[in-house]
Amino acid sequence: MHAARRQQVDGYLENLRTQRQLSKHTVSNYGRDLAQLLALSQTLLGERGWSALSHFHVRKFTAQLHSQGLGARSIARKLSCWRGFFEWLAESDKDLAGNPVEGVKPPKRNKPLPKALSADDAIRLVEQASPARPTDGTLALCNRAMFELLYSSGLRVSELTGLDVHYAKEGRHESLGWLDLDAREVHVTGKGSKKRSVPVGSAALAALQDWLAIRPTLVRLEAHPLFLSERGTRMTPRVVQMRLKAHALALGMPTSVHPHVLRHSFASHVLQSSGDLRAVQEMLGHASIASTQVYTSLDFQRLAQVYDAAHPRARKAKNQG
Repeated sequence: MHAARRQQVDGYLENLRTQRQLSKHTVSNYGRDLAQLLALSQTLLGERGWSALSHFHVRKFTAQLHSQGLGARSIARKLSCWRGFFEWLAESDKDLAGNPVEGVKPPKRNKPLPKALSADDAIRLVEQASPARPTDGTLALCNRAMFELLYSSGLRVSELTGLDVHYAKEGRHESLGWLDLDAREVHVTGKGSKKRSVPVGSAALAALQDWLAIRPTLVRLEAHPLFLSERGTRMTPRVVQMRLKAHALALGMPTSVHPHVLRHSFASHVLQSSGDLRAVQEMLGHASIASTQVYTSLDFQRLAQVYDAAHPRARKAKNQG
């Protein structure tokens, strides 16, 4: 019966080539996934046909693939391929009562941990002027104020560019976010129109005051935005992203840096120092603490690195390995 199962797989692949006219590369990928199904089912089915395969067996195959280190995305692709095969087979095989792959889900994908800079790298990034344009005072002051504020307060880049110099309500304009120097905080409107206030650190305040001293020279048509482009218009998230990336590259940072990296760095560094998950949740503006708990994993990564580097038993185990 194994030969019969192989013939049915070959028939399906021929259908993909001739009827559905899929590319040679795609058909080849389907062929590999179905060859694996044949191999997995050989011992289980013996001389029986595909009708003997159940949901339980397919789930077992999925667990087997996962235990062998295959990623969730690859398993999802295989399940999709197998599901399509059995849908096609059901049209001609009356013994096939149902699709054994229907309802079988791949394992959940591990959500990648957000990237965070070390404290030393984060401070170097926001403090140092770019070696690429060391003489451009206006640009340097604006950049430093923006970068310091991103790291100081964990803002999203859209929240940063939405800030006004102070609260204003004039005509159609009403500030969604603004800087309060006296209170040493920024008021922002985050996702879901959720408002929050976040403290601003002393280094960021100093950088903001330096920027505010030169900012009036750039004011054109828009008087309210805290951060202005060289043309005098409100700074855009895209420009902040490009400036930060170029600045990080000029400083020789090991990874590509974007504004969210500074937000992640803020969260992980505050959590490492305070251990107060609820406070970090409030400052980030997360609706659920589950979104903030990912930073406890970042903290564990740091602790694991310290352990591996410093603990005598860890060093001994590594040397023996």
